[in-house]
Amino acid sequence: MSTETETAPAKAWKHVFWLSLLGTAGCVALSLGLNYLLLLSDALTPFGRSVITATLVPIAIGLPLFALLGWREVEIRRCRQELTRSGTYDRLTGCLNGAVFTSMVDRRAARPAGPRSGAFLVIHPEHLASINLRFGLGWGDEALRLIASAIRSSVRKDDLIGRIGNSMFGVFLPGATKQEAKEIGERVRETVGQIYFAPKGDKDVLAIRVGGVVFEHELAFEDMFRSAEELLLEAQDEADLALSHISN
Repeated sequence: MSTETETAPAKAWKHVFWLSLLGTAGCVALSLGLNYLLLLSDALTPFGRSVITATLVPIAIGLPLFALLGWREVEIRRCRQELTRSGTYDRLTGCLNGAVFTSMVDRRAARPAGPRSGAFLVIHPEHLASINLRFGLGWGDEALRLIASAIRSSVRKDDLIGRIGNSMFGVFLPGATKQEAKEIGERVRETVGQIYFAPKGDKDVLAIRVGGVVFEHELAFEDMFRSAEELLLEAQDEADLALSHISN
């Protein structure tokens, strides 16, 4: 164990000790000083002095103390939310990360109640490797962010979106019919095609391929992903939207 690791707790407790000692000394000094000043006043009775002391001392000490504790509580809550979000969402795109997305899809498939039919789409950005080579990885990341935003704006409120690979997105559409899944896939593709993307001033076109499956009874993530990915590989033409039905 390093010396720095060993002394860190000691420094923390030393800070707590001095803060407690000085804080208590300050409270005692405030109380003594207030009582001394009140004793100089002949207009106040002993009861009046005690009432003033009993009122002002808790206000002077408690108000800033509880305000500080409240602020610390807000900061702790914010940090916890950030930790939860960082463990749930992909930092680059804002979509669910792969592990959480997979888990949520599998939990929905395992639940005893709720809609059992639906669709699952796999979306793959085209030309991403070319963008990275020509303009740099930063512009490739920007392309992914723009595509993720287009997906979010094109799906329904309760649909799940996850980043399931370095350059692949999954969209789970609970209760969707084949026609609805096709319309959503087409809408995503059209929205991506309308994105203004001009890295270093050179206008470029963003495009995606979409493959998907429609099912009558919800399946595990791996089963849906495998079938959708096979269709995605078949859709070599960017204008294609490969959608198949799984009977289960």
